[in-house]
Amino acid sequence: MKGGKTKMDKSVQITLIIVLGFVIIAGIGYATFSSLMPSKQNTVTGNGQAVVKVTPDLVKVYFGVETTAKTSQEAKDNNSVIVDNVITALLKQGFERKEIQTQDFNIYPDYNWDTGKQELKGYKATHTLVVEIPTEQSDKIGNAIDAGVDAGALINYINFELSQDKQNEYKAQALKLASEDAKLKADSIATGLNKQVGKLVSVSDNNFYYSPWNIYSTASSGSADVAMAKEATTNIQPGNQEISASVTAIFELK
Repeated sequence: MKGGKTKMDKSVQITLIIVLGFVIIAGIGYATFSSLMPSKQNTVTGNGQAVVKVTPDLVKVYFGVETTAKTSQEAKDNNSVIVDNVITALLKQGFERKEIQTQDFNIYPDYNWDTGKQELKGYKATHTLVVEIPTEQSDKIGNAIDAGVDAGALINYINFELSQDKQNEYKAQALKLASEDAKLKADSIATGLNKQVGKLVSVSDNNFYYSPWNIYSTASSGSADVAMAKEATTNIQPGNQEISASVTAIFELK
């Protein structure tokens, strides 16, 4: 009995030591974490916002090519023929190959639901081509529309947009202004409380909003009308548009 009791006592001791070790480690971890976390009572938060007026540097014409066939391969091949014709027609109009891009390409089953049941009719292939035109060359929009439609494409929509370089430039500008606004608001709050803003605790980018500005779309016109698309883009100027950004910054309050 004494031997069994001794073994049990040792087992209990080991268990207690392990549990105590976990408690100590957890306590140290909590203390470290707590020291790193700012006290809500000793911080001030500034929510900064900024709006930047920008001028789009691109006009983008989005063409759609849609084909149907009994097999997916046939639908794809038929689509490729039209797309190649569209690209060739645009190149003949003086557009560079790098200005003509594929946005997406899909092949999917085409079903008939007229009888209330799913019946496979064939396959549909869709291809979206985008033509980029600098805004200072907007007089080329009509040529692009004619070339694409005559070659078998449909007009999906036409937008004023920012190039990636311009997006990056304006994003940096908007976020900088939003950060300055966050600091200004934090300073004002601190002053009103007879306090001072201390070191920066954390900062987060809450939002940068940019969206293309639509000039023409098939959805808004109800049909792919070449004349309406050309009329919508004739002598049109991009004008100033707005992009926005917001930043949240937390400072120590002293």
